[in-house]
Amino acid sequence: MKIAIITLFPEMFDKVFNQSMLWKAQDRQLVEFELIDLRQFGLGPRHQVDDTPYGGGDGMLLKPEPIFAAVEFAKEKMPNAKVVLSTPKGKIWDQARAKAFATSGEDYIFICPHYEGYDERILTLVDYQFSLGKFIMTGGEIPTMAVVDSIVRLIPGVLGGVTSAEIESFSDGDNLEYPQYTRPAEFRGMKVPEVLLNGNHGEIAKWRAENAPKEVSE
Repeated sequence: MKIAIITLFPEMFDKVFNQSMLWKAQDRQLVEFELIDLRQFGLGPRHQVDDTPYGGGDGMLLKPEPIFAAVEFAKEKMPNAKVVLSTPKGKIWDQARAKAFATSGEDYIFICPHYEGYDERILTLVDYQFSLGKFIMTGGEIPTMAVVDSIVRLIPGVLGGVTSAEIESFSDGDNLEYPQYTRPAEFRGMKVPEVLLNGNHGEIAKWRAENAPKEVSE
């Protein structure tokens, strides 16, 4: 899978993409990242990428010309890639969509908006819009990092265990993962449930099913 990310702040991604599962996926040649600096496609000697909105209002909007040029640049290498945009208008991202993206066999171009928003004509480029929730962030970089991480870890061959992704929270709709424990068996007076220590897999499976949370905690 190839993933290109169009952003005004490519340096924000360096540490994140070169750690943990994202690094492992690259090392195993399961994913290839390209960071595209939107400023390089800005207009004029100052490489302008934003301007004031028609009709008035606070803030600045990303201009269409740099975004179109950056997407077209990315598509020279990834002609069939789907374009993805972080926006409050998008559907809330979830595990089902992450899995669908991870197994689609497609390449993706992510656009990270910034400032007050973007010229609406940019949406003619976009195949998917997503949101992390009903709150606003400074830009699309952090939401894009989160979504890319959720996708890449589900690419077959990235996670260590064969069933690692199958038993996670939200792996089957709204399911939540059962409580888990590791050594020591007792810590500061808190003991691991005895059923998990007896080696009876049938009883353990029953306990896990009965003790999985039914809803997300407030």
